[in-house]
Amino acid sequence: MKGISRYLPLVVVVVMLVIISLAMTFSQEGHAPKLEEKPMPAFSLQQLDSSVAADETLFIGKLQLLNVWASWCAVCKSEHGFLMKLAQQGEMSIVGLNYRDNRQSALRELTQSGNPYQAVLYDPKGSLALDLGVYGTPESYLIDSRGMIRYRYLGALEEGVWLREFVPVIELLQQEEVQQEKRTNG
Repeated sequence: MKGISRYLPLVVVVVMLVIISLAMTFSQEGHAPKLEEKPMPAFSLQQLDSSVAADETLFIGKLQLLNVWASWCAVCKSEHGFLMKLAQQGEMSIVGLNYRDNRQSALRELTQSGNPYQAVLYDPKGSLALDLGVYGTPESYLIDSRGMIRYRYLGALEEGVWLREFVPVIELLQQEEVQQEKRTNG
């Protein structure tokens, strides 16, 4: 009896972990992504590679991915290869938001690792990131053609995350655009 009671706490913990794991698996399968509709905050920031300023109008006209990153962020480096692949496919315009970083370090990182971004906003004080509600790096936002933030993802992007989290949202947004055009054109 003493032998069984010694392992009882371990058995309870293992059973609880199995139950939690199963619950997470079943709750994620077939889930509909939660679409937001929040306007991109007003901002004016310099671009990383020049003193040219950009503002929220950068996000008008097409669906774009805003990726918050920093050269000091190890997790950002792990997602960089996927962002390069995504950029090479040419199906998604990617804008970078360089968060609380040293400009030279960020430029060096992009020179060494490649630059997947159409534009990189330089946010050394984190003002835009604060307005977006950034928890940390990396984070990514899908912004529709009207400049509305429609989806937010916290963590590193990779193929599985892209297919599971972003592709369904992109498809929904494309359907919304088609429906909007039909209503507009009659």
